[in-house]
Amino acid sequence: MSSDSLDFPRSGCPIANTLEVVGDRWSLVIIRDLLNGKRRYGSFLESPEGITPSVLAQRLTRLEAAGLVERTPYQSRPVRFDYVLTRKGMALRPVLQAMCIWANGFIPGTWRAPDAFMMPLE
Repeated sequence: MSSDSLDFPRSGCPIANTLEVVGDRWSLVIIRDLLNGKRRYGSFLESPEGITPSVLAQRLTRLEAAGLVERTPYQSRPVRFDYVLTRKGMALRPVLQAMCIWANGFIPGTWRAPDAFMMPLE
């Protein structure tokens, strides 16, 4: 999957196409964690939602292929990576902020996002 020429069979609908990239159960949770400072595989596994290692590996690979995440090695034996959002991935921040506002307004018991997360980017 090329990050510049994604080809989806559904339609030209921007919502349908966005869902092809980040519409699974885990991708936006991983992006949330990256926006909140997580960088390493083990840190993602510690999130309260309980993603499994195999699903995490698959989603990180998909997010990288879509151009939302970059990985760089920080250790060579065994090879381990830091993950960071690209500019394209960071552009999802207002989408996640809007989802937080909506959930806090309509789904009782949802957590309030940290103030730092909700602040606009400069």
